Amino acid sequence: MRKITLLEYISLDGVIQAPGGPGEDSDAGFPYGGWSAPFDDPILDEAVETAHASRFDLLLGRRTYDIWAGYWPHAGENPIAVKFNGATKYVATHRPESLGWGPAESLGPDIVAGLQRLKAQAGPELVVWGSSSVAAALMEHGLADQVVLIVVPVILGTGKRIFPEGTPPRELKLISMRAGASGLMIHTFEPAGSLRTGRYT
Repeated sequence: MRKITLLEYISLDGVIQAPGGPGEDSDAGFPYGGWSAPFDDPILDEAVETAHASRFDLLLGRRTYDIWAGYWPHAGENPIAVKFNGATKYVATHRPESLGWGPAESLGPDIVAGLQRLKAQAGPELVVWGSSSVAAALMEHGLADQVVLIVVPVILGTGKRIFPEGTPPRELKLISMRAGASGLMIHTFEPAGSLRTGRYT
């Protein structure tokens, strides 16, 4: 069974849409593309290195795949570029014939079934960056083994969220937390079972 690690930039009000730059994802007229960029921090470089230290494949939504396909093949001998270019990219797409940045495979017409099939296989860890549709499916169906939230100290008020309405309630266990001088925080969680409730006495 393959481990799935999900990494997400997230605002304080739960938005994950277009953190990287203007035009990254303007669905529904989202006007704040690039909201994470002013909070770049050395702890982020360390988190990226840790997340990609072992052999891995990538699990991506189509939009993220297309953005990365326009950048990483041209990034030279950057160590992360070498790893990303060599990894198999599993992509949620309705256009499997146009996956030119390889090696790449489509998840198939049913994203959830494709994710479940991949997770059940033997193979390298699967790493997910962004990819809101894939992230939401992973969370809804309890398929993520580790969730790394890169929390940016902004409130956006609108945009796509990682935990959509209807996500089953559950608990997560905090494994580690780091805070940078910029205010950026990195929280690493693992699933911890069903949601408990109680009362203060």
